[in-house]
Amino acid sequence: MAPLTCALLTQGAGTAQAAGYRYWSYWELDGQKWAYATQGPATLRPQDGSTQGFRFSVSEDSADAATPRNSKPFAEICDGTPERDGRKRIALVIDFGTASDAPGGEKPPAGRTVCASVAEDASAADALAAVAAPLRYDSSAMLCAIEGYPRQGCGEQVATADRSDDAAAKGSADADADPGTDSGAAEASEPGPSLGLWAGAGAVLVLGGAAVWQARRRRG
Repeated sequence: MAPLTCALLTQGAGTAQAAGYRYWSYWELDGQKWAYATQGPATLRPQDGSTQGFRFSVSEDSADAATPRNSKPFAEICDGTPERDGRKRIALVIDFGTASDAPGGEKPPAGRTVCASVAEDASAADALAAVAAPLRYDSSAMLCAIEGYPRQGCGEQVATADRSDDAAAKGSADADADPGTDSGAAEASEPGPSLGLWAGAGAVLVLGGAAVWQARRRRG
């Protein structure tokens, strides 16, 4: 994670009386282990053959963030997607999280894996837009929803009392549960104008909890 983002995360972790922030975190698969991405998906341009992950959860910062619960390798996810000149293949793991982290009244969809075939210079955000629409962003260009989930909210602070009753049981069950293994392939067209605007501005679309905290403080 970039130094500035790390600093923001450190500041935000000190906020009292809150369990954390509800948001989409962004990951890269290194071998069989997930690593918190050092750049946002709008600026990171993965190489052909890489695996990128997105996980929805409540966490205080990058050290506390829950990883995607599926670590399928690129070869398995993109097995049925042929190589093409001028294109690259990016494997995506989308984990919608658990019921304990879901906003009130919402149920997380089953997680899935998909192979995106995109232009050679495409960013991770471009790959996500190609296979997981609709995406939703807030006014500060933070990624709020993938495939329309969640319907509302974006990086909001979550107090312990506001989380669902089974949050305490999250632990090992959360880490070991299979979020779904549906896979598929998608061919990307040109990014939509809204995505291009955010990517062109160099926005980091997925931030840690304290980055959200700082944005809320500025608005206040």
